[in-house]
Amino acid sequence: MYNKPFWKQLLIALALFLAGWFTLGSAFAQGKPEKQKVTIAVGGKNLFYYLPLTIAERLGYFKEEGLDVEIVDFAGGAKALQAVVGGSADVVSGAYEHTINLQAKGQHYQEFVLQGRAPQIVLVTSNKTMPNFKSIADLKGKKIGVTAPGSSTNMMANFVLAKAGLKPSDVSFIGVGASAGAVAAMRSGQIDAMANLDPVISMLTQKNEVRIASDTRTLKETQSVFGGNMPSGCLYASTKFIEQNPNTTQALTNAMVRALKWLQAAGPSDIVKTVPESYLLGDRALYLAAWDKVKEAISPDGLMPADGPKTALNTLQQFDPDLKGKAIKLDGTFTNSFVQKANAKYK
Repeated sequence: MYNKPFWKQLLIALALFLAGWFTLGSAFAQGKPEKQKVTIAVGGKNLFYYLPLTIAERLGYFKEEGLDVEIVDFAGGAKALQAVVGGSADVVSGAYEHTINLQAKGQHYQEFVLQGRAPQIVLVTSNKTMPNFKSIADLKGKKIGVTAPGSSTNMMANFVLAKAGLKPSDVSFIGVGASAGAVAAMRSGQIDAMANLDPVISMLTQKNEVRIASDTRTLKETQSVFGGNMPSGCLYASTKFIEQNPNTTQALTNAMVRALKWLQAAGPSDIVKTVPESYLLGDRALYLAAWDKVKEAISPDGLMPADGPKTALNTLQQFDPDLKGKAIKLDGTFTNSFVQKANAKYK
């Protein structure tokens, strides 16, 4: 004769075991991050160039992916890169072209989610120290401000100079950061020209303090300057980090793709309410006007454009002797695999 209480207890125990098993299996399927605490280095977090990163942080998307993300801000992308190479950060939110430069030096880093499909960098000249500026050739012997030496702003300036027949050594580059310090450097006459981004550029053009020499805030202007689609801000990390932490990399990508999609649908008031007050540099209307100029540059889906890596390499080879004649394996500098999964999840 069956002992009903015994069998009842056994069935309950079996049900609880199976429920736990399927829950555990589900957790494995979702891919729990191998590394939950992640440090991201960025150079000039207040810039629109990095706005998707700020949105992912402020809206809690990283936390919802099971990550505890610390974002460390530096004066420019080159400084952020140093932090990752030096081991004090795991991931860089910075310019894609750094992955190409690193490979040329035997260091392997890979982009895994794109933030910008246009550089948004603008080269301007001072109406105070160069009132008679006519062409890029006039910059020979002048002081040019960049966010930080070796950063993407420096690279863009180098390329524009090269197209005009000038070498990087024909000018003096000075690091001025990406916020109020950059504005002050221009207004005080410390520099004659500057390669920087919005909202800094809009603050200076608003009062007719500078003249635009080269602009990459829209897709059309970018293609005109570089001859193709030029990828810009992205998240990248060492291939070792990505291989050892695929679930963490996927979680970071998921959060960033959600932020990109949020930005596609967001109105001006949504953005102003989400970013820190300090980003507005004391002028909310100007910030929104600047956003209107660059929003096309934000990637809608995080995917690397097909011609992007080649355009970036061609650009760097125009002025960087370390890259001339070097065999760069571009397919090793980026991957769309994490972004494709994220887009499938967040349609």
